[in-house]
Amino acid sequence: MAKRILVVEDNDLNRKLFCDVLKSQGYVVEPVGDGRVALESARSFVPDLIIMDIQLPNISGLDLIEAAKLDPALRPIPVLAVTAYAGKGDEERIRQAGAEGYLAKPVSIGPFMAAVKGLLAQVGAVAG
Repeated sequence: MAKRILVVEDNDLNRKLFCDVLKSQGYVVEPVGDGRVALESARSFVPDLIIMDIQLPNISGLDLIEAAKLDPALRPIPVLAVTAYAGKGDEERIRQAGAEGYLAKPVSIGPFMAAVKGLLAQVGAVAG
């Protein structure tokens, strides 16, 4: 069965790029452009992985990651943070919020897919 990935990204071009790349690799993808509905979408879609932009309007991706890790239904789902925040301490702060993976924008397809496959393999190892 195809792995399910929720893509939370407010930038239309980035969201489309991530979704197109993931779909081309056989994943079932649910795009979300508004962080305010991200956790609700995650509960209904039940993804195997959440790709989370950190700089979202109205709500921080950091806050969403922290909220997901407090929710018993969402806690086991790994989060790959994709962000323009690439300064000193940013990755550590994002990982402390609960993200299992971190990529700085601009994202290249190779490292992006390697991170996605790596996190999904961890899920498979835990589930299996």
